[in-house]
Amino acid sequence: MTSVWESLTVDSRDPARLARWWAEALGYQVVTEKPDEVEIRPSADRLPGLVFVPATEGKQGKNRLHLDLRPANQEAEVERLVDMGARHVDIGQRDVEWTVLSDPEGNEFCVLRAREE
Repeated sequence: MTSVWESLTVDSRDPARLARWWAEALGYQVVTEKPDEVEIRPSADRLPGLVFVPATEGKQGKNRLHLDLRPANQEAEVERLVDMGARHVDIGQRDVEWTVLSDPEGNEFCVLRAREE
């Protein structure tokens, strides 16, 4: 028996706002919007999704799980995400080939360089 990855759940102070931010960042669409849950996916029939649910407290400490994004142009994508409200963060990464950013609620994610073919 195996499982299918359905979604990743993100606690959020403002689920609708953060879901829309990530939908724009990833080119996803909102597929479900309820007061207690907003889900985004690449399309309505494609998994996995990201589900944003309410949280009463803000994020504390470094994420133990984060997304890695791999755009065709790292520099341009970092600039686009920062223009959308992402922030550069230092989690002790030192000199690495990826850029660490955080979303508007402080959740870290990495923007990797394009794959070499």
